[in-house]
Amino acid sequence: QLTMSLNSSTLLNEENSEETKGNTECLGSLEPQTPSSFQDNPLQQLQLASQEVLEKAKKSGRSKCPCCSSSRMFYCYTCFVPVETVPTKEIPTVKLPLKIDIIKHPNETDGKSTAVHAKLLAPDDVTIYKYPCIPEYKEKRHEIALVFPGPNSVSVKDIASHLQKYIKKSVSDNDDDCSREPFLKQPKIEPEEEKKECISNNKSEGTILKKIIFIDSTWNQTNKIITDERLQGLLQIELKTRKTCFWRHQKGKPDTYLSTIEAIYYFLVDYHQEILKENYNGQYDNLLFFFSFMFTLIKNAKGCAEKE
Repeated sequence: QLTMSLNSSTLLNEENSEETKGNTECLGSLEPQTPSSFQDNPLQQLQLASQEVLEKAKKSGRSKCPCCSSSRMFYCYTCFVPVETVPTKEIPTVKLPLKIDIIKHPNETDGKSTAVHAKLLAPDDVTIYKYPCIPEYKEKRHEIALVFPGPNSVSVKDIASHLQKYIKKSVSDNDDDCSREPFLKQPKIEPEEEKKECISNNKSEGTILKKIIFIDSTWNQTNKIITDERLQGLLQIELKTRKTCFWRHQKGKPDTYLSTIEAIYYFLVDYHQEILKENYNGQYDNLLFFFSFMFTLIKNAKGCAEKE
């Protein structure tokens, strides 16, 4: 327990010694929460892989990044790889139902960003871009959405119906194009076949969305990114019902302002249930593998500090 307390306090001191601005999913600069917010662990019901490898690494202290040789705890936030004391084979991997782009503000503190968790745990499905070097999304806006609160944002359950409007608009725009090739005449569909096709289309609605975008930035830095012309016209999604557990949540901001990894996790859980219409059985819980471990460390460190 003594080692646990010392290492937890060390991690907490490292957290507080960095710049006070933190990362959010485009949602607010972050500061430590009050100790009372850590009385319970809302993450304890997660179905996580064994975190023994992190326990061992914690006791060993900081280690080298196998790529850049920098001294890090658990993982390198610049190379997106675990450190030498955390074997990659002992880190869980998560398969996601769609691709994720994370747009990171260039002034965002690398060591405070939880976006790297997503890249470490779902390497095949997550790409991190440092603004302003981001893709062009305009031609694919009928299959892409952006998680960001706003007056026109919609809930996860309404994604399919809104993207259908984008598809219809795209078709309408093509109809206005006099230079287009003529459509081939379609064979007449019998009523029974039409019914089957309708059912098939309804099932495929959940697969309309191919990519989801998250912004990794402090609240004050989001304006430059969200107003970028490459993101204009994208469907915006807002997560309104989830509350953050992040230890650097900004005072005075709503507790629905999530860290990046929380936003990704909760979006996927809602997407799985509301769009894919499938029961959720912890398929994406391991996205919080690092987050939940660090939450517990800092919770314990705060508890020790209170006793002293």
